[in-house]
Amino acid sequence: MNNSGKRFAHLLPVLQALLVTFLWSTSFIIIKWGLKDIPPITYAGLRYFLAFLIFLPFILKDVYVNEIKKLTRSDWKNLFLLGIVFYTFTQGIQFLGLSLLPSVTVSLLLNFTPLVVALLGIFLLREVPTRRQWLGSFLFLAGIFLYFFPLSNWGGSVGGLAVMLVGVLANSGAAVIGRNVNRKKNISPLVVPFISMGMGALLLLLTGLLLDGVPVLSLKNFWYLLWLAGINTAFAFTLWNVTLRSLTAMESSIINGTMLIQIALLAWYFLGETITLQEGGGMTLAAAGAVLVQLKQKTEKRQ
Repeated sequence: MNNSGKRFAHLLPVLQALLVTFLWSTSFIIIKWGLKDIPPITYAGLRYFLAFLIFLPFILKDVYVNEIKKLTRSDWKNLFLLGIVFYTFTQGIQFLGLSLLPSVTVSLLLNFTPLVVALLGIFLLREVPTRRQWLGSFLFLAGIFLYFFPLSNWGGSVGGLAVMLVGVLANSGAAVIGRNVNRKKNISPLVVPFISMGMGALLLLLTGLLLDGVPVLSLKNFWYLLWLAGINTAFAFTLWNVTLRSLTAMESSIINGTMLIQIALLAWYFLGETITLQEGGGMTLAAAGAVLVQLKQKTEKRQ
């Protein structure tokens, strides 16, 4: 392959990864729109249960069916735990957080996850952070401090902040559980999210229906859900995994780190959420720190 061919072969997964992060960023906007009519817990449950149904035809292959039949009781327990923590708690809380806070604030707080995972990894996975990760942690905390300082002048919901801090802990716990499941390499990458999503989404949906009753979906809200489930979840998840076969850990981390900026721009244009110069500086520091913290973790996933 000549140099131009090699450049294109590398450019293609970069563009694909950027498309995925753009789709994931638009989720925050679409969720905000749908929350005007659909209660947050029910909304989250509908999205991920519909995504689970979309994944179903791809799982009904002999290789995956046979693999599921061979899962041990321990495997089912771990997948159930992952589904409850990552989908029922984390996604439910994220939708609830978006009903209380600006999209950019939710996105920024979710970037706490790599930092918390790195700290949890010391005790639960015996993974000691590198100097680069410690530097990233410092930059991230500095960015958070700059973004919210002083808290008394911040116009958001303090209750929403509390909700999202719980969400960050749940998301971090899910990341540790997920890494523990995946590093055993006895369950394929498609079966893990399929089973965990199905269990977690069903419980999330039932909880929402019990709390808020059956929602009346307009055609517009139905399309929101179909897009979130089919494009931003099933399609984007699959395409991201394809890009991981070609991109380096640093490239994936940097591209994933652009989501914070993408969400800020989308929220400004579609939702009228403004960002001050101080908040923008805090976001930039936090995004850089989050990328540094994730580098070691992503390198391990590609081994």
